[in-house]
Parts: sequence; C-alpha cells; structure tokens
Amino acid sequence: MNPRALRRRRQIDELIDRVAIDELLASQGPVEFSPVAIVIAAYKERDNIGKVVAGMPSELCGQPVSLLVVVDGEDDGTGAVAREAGHYACIAPVNRGQGAALRLGYRIAREHGARFIVTSDADGQTDPDDLEIVLEPVMSDRADFVNGSRRLGQSHGTDAVRNTGVIFFAALISFLTKTPVTDTANPVRAFRAELPAELVLEEPQYQAQELLITAIMHGCRFEERPVTMRARLAGESKKSGNLLYGLRYGRGLLHTWLRERKRGPAQRVAA
Repeated sequence: MNPRALRRRRQIDELIDRVAIDELLASQGPVEFSPVAIVIAAYKERDNIGKVVAGMPSELCGQPVSLLVVVDGEDDGTGAVAREAGHYACIAPVNRGQGAALRLGYRIAREHGARFIVTSDADGQTDPDDLEIVLEPVMSDRADFVNGSRRLGQSHGTDAVRNTGVIFFAALISFLTKTPVTDTANPVRAFRAELPAELVLEEPQYQAQELLITAIMHGCRFEERPVTMRARLAGESKKSGNLLYGLRYGRGLLHTWLRERKRGPAQRVAA
C-alpha cells in the first residue's frame, strides 16, 4: 500500500475507532479497567458470547480482571449480551476485520487503566484456565510477549488442512525470524498493555501473525505456553475456505516480515 493510501486508511480507522469509543463511554462510562484486561474480538457471536464471558475468570495471577468484547461491526446482539453480563462491549459501526477490532480493544484497555492484556476468542475454543498460564511469564517480567500453542498442548480441531497449515506457517515464521515458533494463529496471547502502541500494526484481518512477527523482530522476549484449542460452541467459523485463508494469511505474513526487515531495528516502532 502506498503512503498516501495508508495515511487515508489510518484516518478512516481513527474515525471509526473514535465513534466506537464515544458510544462505549456514553453507554457504559466511566470506563475503568482492572490491572488485567481480557480482550475478545467478536463478529456475529451472539449464540456463543454469553457462555464465553460467563466462563472467564474474575482474577488472573492474583490480579482483578476486566473483560472487553469488541464487536466488529454488524452487531447481531453480541454487544448487548456482553453488557447484560456486566462486561464492557465496544461496538464498531462497520466490519473491518479481527485485526482492527483487536487493535481497538488494545487501545481502550491501555487508555483506561489496564497494565496487562490477555486475549481470548468469542466462539468458545479457548479454555479459560489457559489464560493464567500464558499471562504469568509477562506478569513475572520473564517475557514481553507470550503466545499460546496448541501444538505444545492439545487441539480438538479435525480439519487436516488447517492443522497442516499451523505446522507449515510455524516453520516458515521460525525460519524467517530465526526464533522457534510452534503456533502462529493461536487466539491466546499476553503482553504488557503498552506493547501494541510500540509496534507497527496495520493488518485489518490476520493480525495474529503480524503481532507475533513484529514483536519478535522488535526484540521482545518471546515465549510459548501450552494451551488447549476446543471445538466451537455453536455456529460456523467466519474464516474463508482453506485455500483462500491460507493465501491471505501467507501474504500478510510475508508482507509483515518484509516490512519489518526493511525498517530495521531502530525503526521498528509505531509510526
């Protein structure tokens, strides 16, 4: 993307974010986060989100938790379910993708008091017990960025193509970054709340690999922890078919690596 188009997209993203934040503050303000924030991006997950938030812990590593669901446009009632359960829900006015939704969630958590962020999913594939396992190295200051790994833990996924893709992309990122990685698309990750603001994050959809690659190439202390990937509670995945998903994921992966390699260590900070 050329610089002019990128600036334009950033301006549009800022406008969308501002509308969503203003609605959150008007509906649920004042917004004050606990030291630990669980951030969940959701797109048309009304049938799952109630059970998901009900299973989330109120405390992690001895610290109280606040939970934020970021609804990625086209709200089907997901936001209302989260709010009725007593949690924060930020509702974006348009659908942009999981990456944009998570960046918005990181921003809200950081600007409203959270010191640490751990992410989960909205479809029930995450085991809530795994959140503390992934967060602990960050809170103990042994790591800056911790990624969950189904390959070190367990996966209930039965799609052989997707499972093969997990192995392939992990090997590719390990080769490109010279850092051992076993799972590049796990929904469970933990980091200091300030970290995303220190990195260049631009992917609207496939942000898991962008955050992972950028954090590693930024020099973050990186670790993986075993987690369990469960089956969806209900409904179908919003991801595209295996071939298209793989092509888009791979394109974003290579774009991020080339961008960070070109920028060099001294430039790998948010622009």
